[in-house]
Order: sequence, then C-alpha cells, then structure tokens
Amino acid sequence: MKELTRAEEQIMQILWKIGRGYVNDILEHFPEPKPAYNTVSTIVRILEKKEFVDHETVGKAHRYYPRVSKREYARFTMKQMLNGYFSNSYRQMVSFFTSDQDLTLSEMEEIRQLMDQQINEKKQKP
Repeated sequence: MKELTRAEEQIMQILWKIGRGYVNDILEHFPEPKPAYNTVSTIVRILEKKEFVDHETVGKAHRYYPRVSKREYARFTMKQMLNGYFSNSYRQMVSFFTSDQDLTLSEMEEIRQLMDQQINEKKQKP
C-alpha cells in the first residue's frame, strides 16, 4: 500500500463517508472553494491506478467506490508513523501521547481501561 497525498486522502475521506459516488457527488462534499471537476476526476483516476478506488459503469458514467477501507488505511498510516517517529516501539508512542499531549486524567484513565480490557482478552485466548 502507498501513502496518499493530501488531495487523494481528502477524496478518500469523502468516498469512505458516502460509499459510492460519481465525480459530481464527490465534489458536493468539498468545502468552498471547491476544486475543478477535472481536478477531482484526475485524482480519482490516480486513486484507481493506486488500487484505492474502483468503479462500476452506469450508462456512460463511472460510479466510484473505495477498494481500501478506512480502517485498513488507518492501520497502514499508524504503522508508518510508528516506524518513522517511534522506532517501531508502541511503548515510545504511548509515552509520547501521554506525556507530551494535553490528555486529561479522565482520558488517560479511559485509555488504561481499554488497555486492561485488551490485556484480559489476550490472556483468555489459548
């Protein structure tokens, strides 16, 4: 899987939200000032070449849909961040977010509860 440009990711975010759509449908979801139709069409075709998007032909038009789920891309992006910024160490990443960010005590407790829950689930697996 390849990293997306900002423009490509913006279009993918729209497709993940709407599920399927024509270029005009994608354009409707852009904030003002909206990009040109041809710009969006070109980026969608690039996404298709990168195998993030596919289409179905409806008459003479193409309706596009994501081939890669938002979760799959999020997992890929997080692994890239983990490797690039935290030496592939989850401990370093968690330490960064808990010490260098403005997390409240309540948010930290919620994270700990999630971690405890995951630990218990892993312990119960054979």
